Amino acid sequence: MAGCIPNNPDKTNINLVDPSIGGMGFLLHPTRPNVQLPNQMIRMHPMRADYLDDQISFFPLTMISHRNGELFGILPGSGNNEKGTWKARQTYDHDLEIVRPYYYYTYLIDEDIRVAFTPGGKTGFFRFNFPEKSQKILRLQINQEGHWNIISKNSFSGEEQFQGMKAFVYGEFKQECKSVLKEEPKLIKKTNKTRLEPTAWFEFQKDLEKPVEFKYGISFISVEQAKVNLKNEIPEWDFEALKNDGEQMWEAALNQIKVKGGTEAQRRTFYTSLYRTYERMVNINEYGNYYSAYDHQVHHTDRDFYIDDWVWDTYLANHPLRMILQPEKEADMLQSYTTMYEQGGWMPQFPLLYKDDPAMNGFHSTIVFLDAWRKGIRGFDVDKAYEGIRKNGTEATMLPWRNGSKCILDTFYRKKGFYPALMPGEVETVKAVHDFEKRQSVAVTLGASYDDWALSEMAKELGHKEDQEYFHKQAINYHNLYRPDKKMFWPKNAKGEWIEIDPKFDGGPGGRDYYDENNGYTYQWQVQQDIHGLIKLMGGRKNFTANLDQLFREDLGRTKYQFWAKFADATGMVGQFSMGNEPSFHIPYLYNYSGEPWKTQKRIRFLLDVWFQDNIFGIPGDEDGGGMTAFVVFSSMGFYPVTPGLPIYNLGSPVFEEVKIKLNNGKTFTLKAHNYAKANKYIQSAKLNGQPLNRPWFTHTDLLNGATIELEMGPLPNKKWGTSVDAAPPSEINN
Repeated sequence: MAGCIPNNPDKTNINLVDPSIGGMGFLLHPTRPNVQLPNQMIRMHPMRADYLDDQISFFPLTMISHRNGELFGILPGSGNNEKGTWKARQTYDHDLEIVRPYYYYTYLIDEDIRVAFTPGGKTGFFRFNFPEKSQKILRLQINQEGHWNIISKNSFSGEEQFQGMKAFVYGEFKQECKSVLKEEPKLIKKTNKTRLEPTAWFEFQKDLEKPVEFKYGISFISVEQAKVNLKNEIPEWDFEALKNDGEQMWEAALNQIKVKGGTEAQRRTFYTSLYRTYERMVNINEYGNYYSAYDHQVHHTDRDFYIDDWVWDTYLANHPLRMILQPEKEADMLQSYTTMYEQGGWMPQFPLLYKDDPAMNGFHSTIVFLDAWRKGIRGFDVDKAYEGIRKNGTEATMLPWRNGSKCILDTFYRKKGFYPALMPGEVETVKAVHDFEKRQSVAVTLGASYDDWALSEMAKELGHKEDQEYFHKQAINYHNLYRPDKKMFWPKNAKGEWIEIDPKFDGGPGGRDYYDENNGYTYQWQVQQDIHGLIKLMGGRKNFTANLDQLFREDLGRTKYQFWAKFADATGMVGQFSMGNEPSFHIPYLYNYSGEPWKTQKRIRFLLDVWFQDNIFGIPGDEDGGGMTAFVVFSSMGFYPVTPGLPIYNLGSPVFEEVKIKLNNGKTFTLKAHNYAKANKYIQSAKLNGQPLNRPWFTHTDLLNGATIELEMGPLPNKKWGTSVDAAPPSEINN
């Protein structure tokens, strides 16, 4: 990791970014050191298992979608295409690797080759330094199906087919070379079968003293468009100019939030987290044209078109963060969702590059639209968007990991108010249910209740009274699965009978018969839209707080080996609280609602300190392309959007002495922590624009107006500040 951050006494925010943080996943996926421009489609990282792997398979020219494969690939070597010292994988030295958001460098130690890369928006630029007098080879590969074309002695094109669409590349070398096209056998691990992989070999002169330079354009439209992209972005052979442009773009993005104080480790974690929130969505508009997999057509527009979002992960914090920092870009993304609905017939759930992936459960884009609207974002077709989210709510199936029209289980839900679960051992009779993902009956009911609340509130905003009333009633369906004697949300069968389970462990892999990736202890709190209603169900504030305390103290009830063999996604455990999975993000802030905000301050600081350190183990679960690190950005600043759809923020415990957010309206929001010290994590008192603030929350309007919040901090909790019922954050469902 030492190679990632050179010693620089004048560190700017960008030099605090260390993409190796989280590079070794505990159980799940590691983070990847993506080199890209903010929210642009070229994303490059060396292909290796994780940070511990000391060999690189190849350098992809870009990603397909987040964690969904690579397009094309290049690897330098010596020898020739028939024999020599060529190796299938190249060894590197971690300490000689340099990774910046806009620049990558590594040293391939066995071959004595230096590799450098810097990205454009739809282009990339590699520079390879070979040993003197050596044979100099570049090998380009296609990872799916496709072919290469040699155009001249220093240019080529390629096509790769994947998931029903195509990608095109046009590339140029600064120096002339010899080229050979081959088909090489490649073992596919998933199928254990071998297929022929098209490769292109380019051999350069042995006595070439200058580095071999390679620039390319990517397109999802045509080779001709890829060539246009390259000409527009990299017209000259100036690696440093492109690198400097990328650095300036990242400086502008990262400097929008400036922090003072905290340890260097906390600042490294913070700015690395902020950098990761820019991985997705990505703009695939290619200078006035884009190809959409949602109707398989090329469209002409000057407006940016964004794809690649896992909204089950990103609605919680990533979208809300962008609504603060870049509301115009967020509007473009929501218009992209709306356009995809117009093109494909459904409001997408996980809009990947090549399709809408119905991953996880819920229609949480509904929540994002409401959240944006209430935060003043207007740059999208709201009527068409409402049409789309309403169609999802009335006509689409709620089944996890399934797209399409509703089934018998959805009809049951609308009639009875809950998704029915099967009895243990009962055979599934609904063919549409996913073999592995199952019904997720409790998770679906709770998610649909939140989605329906958002749909009701959006209907109210737009004056659709009948829809508002109908979905308002549907939004409290979560009541139907609350079991008072267990103090949890519990599965029922189709007869309305409770199914006796162990909420820590039953339900198959990930608890998917009833829950999803987490057990009943996590889903005990999945009512962000009506937290005061949940407090009432639990018997009042005292019981609610006691249950919340117990969540962080409850043991696994079995060995760690047994637990994680079944709940691999429930990582970062503190008691039964899972820091490593998105449904847990809001839970530590719930003490603000029950009159003990000091416990929120305690929990948040503890969780940040324990689970988000600045090393390769610094992400407790799947980071999900900004889904988790947006939580770190918010919580480190000292506030968090517990309920997307309500334009308010809950206060926690900032890790910095001062935070300044430069807003697009020209104003600056400031949060100051007076009497700042690492040990002083508890709020003693607060002010908003110089006036006493006796509640642990503030509004989005306060933020947009450039408010200053001042927190007086201390080493011991003030158990009287923010404790009254009137001080609690509001809830808009009144039962």
